[in-house]
Amino acid sequence: MLTTPAAFSLKTGALLLVLLMVFTGVMASDKATWLMEVIPVMITLPLLWLTHRRFPLTSLLYTFIFFHAIILMVGGLYTYAKVPIGFTVQEWFDLSRNPYDKLGHFFQGLVPALVAREILLRCHVVRGVKMLNFIVCCIALAISACYEFVEWWAALAMGQGADEFLGTQGDPWDTQSDMLCALLGAIFTVTFLSRWHSRQLSLTAT
Repeated sequence: MLTTPAAFSLKTGALLLVLLMVFTGVMASDKATWLMEVIPVMITLPLLWLTHRRFPLTSLLYTFIFFHAIILMVGGLYTYAKVPIGFTVQEWFDLSRNPYDKLGHFFQGLVPALVAREILLRCHVVRGVKMLNFIVCCIALAISACYEFVEWWAALAMGQGADEFLGTQGDPWDTQSDMLCALLGAIFTVTFLSRWHSRQLSLTAT
């Protein structure tokens, strides 16, 4: 069960995300694109709230879910190709396109990898660090591929209306680079977050 500070942080984070969701929904110029971008947040928030007593997650995972949700809502507010900070980064590095969507896909690999790692370890599904890391990265890539399927189906259903949601910006290799960013996010999880995550898991188990 969550301790009082952890429960307070979860409630505060959930409230902030709900307020931000309302704000971005009201301010978004393209409501259809905003809705498609924030649907994962709309599904995840109630799910986390319903399970936080029976299966509380580590604070590290809750924190990264929080920031991933913000990235999605900001992308929905402006559409990924028009996020202001993305134009700034584009200018800094002399890029051919706004790279903000790549941040979203990086987190699309990082967060699912962290979720998978937590579930696999806590449920004692996998033994061995190398096999754990391999499966975690595979799960993150599978989720990324499924998201690309959703984008494909949206493009077929909406035609030109899906351009803002897809955010390809004329890049013929957008799908491949999206999945590469997700893979890099998963690799970041298993390389740089594993020890920190494992320490929090050991504290949860005690």
